[in-house]
Amino acid sequence: MNYVFVKDSEGYVFKKLESEVTQDEKIISEKEYMKKSGLASYKKKFSHGGARKNAGRKQKFDSPLKFQIRVTKEEKDFLAYAREHNINYTDLMQM
Repeated sequence: MNYVFVKDSEGYVFKKLESEVTQDEKIISEKEYMKKSGLASYKKKFSHGGARKNAGRKQKFDSPLKFQIRVTKEEKDFLAYAREHNINYTDLMQM
């Protein structure tokens, strides 16, 4: 059984038996088949058996730009009051 790579009249490519090729299909090379089907780029990217070296999420900055904490309404009101009146927390703790 000889398999060949063919391209049909609409431009689709596939692998089929040489005896099953119809008149509206054109026999193409394996290289062209790999390129048209997209398998060539897949093989290039993943040929070494996994993700690329150092792949994964990386922190963009040394320290996060925003901290989020969950507080009660009373704690939120106190923080707003302390900010409005320039209350220094470290001075309060030393009293």
